[in-house]
Amino acid sequence: MAIQSISALTPSLGLQKLDNQMKVTPYEAQQNFGSFLKTAIEEVNTKQYESDMMTQKLIQGGDVELHDVMITAQKASVALNATMGVRNKVVEAYQEIIRMPV
Repeated sequence: MAIQSISALTPSLGLQKLDNQMKVTPYEAQQNFGSFLKTAIEEVNTKQYESDMMTQKLIQGGDVELHDVMITAQKASVALNATMGVRNKVVEAYQEIIRMPV
């Protein structure tokens, strides 16, 4: 296993990379953010669906271990709770912006 040096992680390199990249327009940033959110929500939905399918297999007596069902259910629960937490923070930020005087 190779160990990378810490010098490769200097903060100034990150700033240089940002300067060299093309500037993103607000529209492009909005589209990128929208696609990111859509992908994240689809992943949470997939985890919920997998949890439901594993639970159904267990109920019907399929070849599924109980601990696998519980792990899948916990992963889905954590993903949903994290999504709800992010949503709440976004709503709070939006409300703060709306309250700002112009």
